[in-house]
Amino acid sequence: MPKVASEIKESCGLFGIFGDPEAVQKTYLGLHSLQHRGQESAGIASSDGEFIQCYTGMGTVRRVFRAGTDIMGNLRNPVAIGHVRYSTTGSSKAVNSQPLLCEYSRGQVAVAHNGNLINAPLLRDEYEAHGSIFKSTSDTEIIIHLLAKPTHFTKPDPLGHVLNHLQGAYCLLFLSANCIEAARDPFGVRPLCIGQTEKGHYVVASETCAFDAIGADFVREVEPGEIVALDKNGLHSRFFAKPGDITPAHCIFEHIYFAKQNSHIFGENVHELRKKLGRQLAKEHPVPADVVIPVPDSGTSAAVGYAEQSKTPFDMGMVRSHYIGRTFISPDQKLRELEVNLKLAIVNEVVNGKRIVVVDDSIVRGTTTRGKIRALRQAGAKEIHMRVSCPPLRFPCYYGVDFPTKEELLANKRNLEQIRDFLEVDSIGYMSLEGLLGSANLPADHYCTACWSGKYRIPIDVAVNKFSMERYQMYMFDELGT
Repeated sequence: MPKVASEIKESCGLFGIFGDPEAVQKTYLGLHSLQHRGQESAGIASSDGEFIQCYTGMGTVRRVFRAGTDIMGNLRNPVAIGHVRYSTTGSSKAVNSQPLLCEYSRGQVAVAHNGNLINAPLLRDEYEAHGSIFKSTSDTEIIIHLLAKPTHFTKPDPLGHVLNHLQGAYCLLFLSANCIEAARDPFGVRPLCIGQTEKGHYVVASETCAFDAIGADFVREVEPGEIVALDKNGLHSRFFAKPGDITPAHCIFEHIYFAKQNSHIFGENVHELRKKLGRQLAKEHPVPADVVIPVPDSGTSAAVGYAEQSKTPFDMGMVRSHYIGRTFISPDQKLRELEVNLKLAIVNEVVNGKRIVVVDDSIVRGTTTRGKIRALRQAGAKEIHMRVSCPPLRFPCYYGVDFPTKEELLANKRNLEQIRDFLEVDSIGYMSLEGLLGSANLPADHYCTACWSGKYRIPIDVAVNKFSMERYQMYMFDELGT
């Protein structure tokens, strides 16, 4: 049976660039800067204007495009898109690596996707019933089958027509022989940004940190419901959903956890918003303490804000090992708890004999957090006060965040006192939903709050998970006894 993730897992990362002689090399650098969004697989597809070639593999960008090989040289073309993956639909295996490259009656197309299509199983059942054959278990492949349907590509805007069949969260890059098209769902759940290099070449990426890696400037975000085309004539825009018809539902968890601190998404810098969350958290849950320490790395900015507001010294009481990825998963709970000592080392001199405030971005199952608390106790912490820069997670996400099931979420069936006892802390304080939304720049109704409130902006007719489309493969393996 598939392994279940122990904590929150990333969505994917996208990067594309048109017309640059060093497009493939810059795509590599862009993907490397987006590595925090997924480390399961990576890939690059490039075009010379007539023919698309693609290379994907399992592992990090550096591992897939390793030095001493001819992979990058063979891909060298002026147009390229790339992808780093964490699986939210379809398991982690080579056949699900992206970009997906195929050839149909209108030529070649490569597709890279960040998000989750909640109607993917329904669409796949429909197409299989009419004879379509799928080679992967990723929801991305469904988009290719939609594009290839003859009645679709005869429409005035075939891509826009196809996108209107999709439900859920999606940012997409399409590479044809002489064009890149970038699209974002009408709710704008996940971020997608446009940049431009010094020489005027347009770039698109999941986060603006990818632009910093190649010396490009941020231009703007792809709007919800917009298709942006990059070709030899520059940048062109059209909408497949009317602007303003739908109130956005941006995933604010991108700001809390996923995005890199130097990224600018949803209209503001990630680091600055996280600091604001920390300041608000200190106002809501003050406590006398000797030192504020973060759970690195995503809790660091909020801890800085908490320390500033509370006028409590900030220090690094935990040191994170960067050789253990954010998707480090073990087969049983005992090993997961032991891994805390590998991933986060305690600086005894910072915490010994101190009353400490520990600031983290979120708590999922709580077992990893409890392991950190026990390590702090062993290092001599006198008091431990846990502070969390988002509300308690009580509901699963169906829009591209691989949370555990509802039953596995720590806060789903526990009150604050029970959570405090489970974590073995002296006190626990979560950010209020009102405080969270009030700290962000955009209006409160422009963000998705489903994982805290249970209010899903995009209706969920059937609950799906990352293995929903692996039913046939899993059945076959069970029959074989493997």
